[in-house]
Amino acid sequence: MADRRKMFIILAVVVAALSVLAYKDRASGTCSVPVPGMIDETSSGETTASTEAVPSEQLPRFVEVGADSCVPCKMMQPVLDELRSDYAGKLQIEFADIWKTPELGEKYRVRSIPTQIIYDGSGNEVFRHLGFWPKKEIDAKLKELGIIE
Repeated sequence: MADRRKMFIILAVVVAALSVLAYKDRASGTCSVPVPGMIDETSSGETTASTEAVPSEQLPRFVEVGADSCVPCKMMQPVLDELRSDYAGKLQIEFADIWKTPELGEKYRVRSIPTQIIYDGSGNEVFRHLGFWPKKEIDAKLKELGIIE
């Protein structure tokens, strides 16, 4: 009987700990499920230049790196749809699902999802955001960066 009681207490502590972690994830607006190709926390956080060569006549880009099954990523989909509508012809909006295409995790140097990356018209990374990002704040950042007027 004492062994059963100990097992029940251990199980209750584990469930409580997992509940706290799940709540923290939800509150932070990020998905901390391991990302294929994810860069570990000890990697360089430098995000000032893109590794891609983009012709200078290209539109600035807004890249959402996430997954279809990540809750905060799902919450970003209506925001991406609004951005596509509002900035058609001015800003290229992309979604990269790193659970379907794991090599994108390394390409975009992603630690958690969703991650949003803004590139200027020359292909240089100018800003990076982690977690859910409301459209109003995205609009303000795009204006601050001079990407839109």
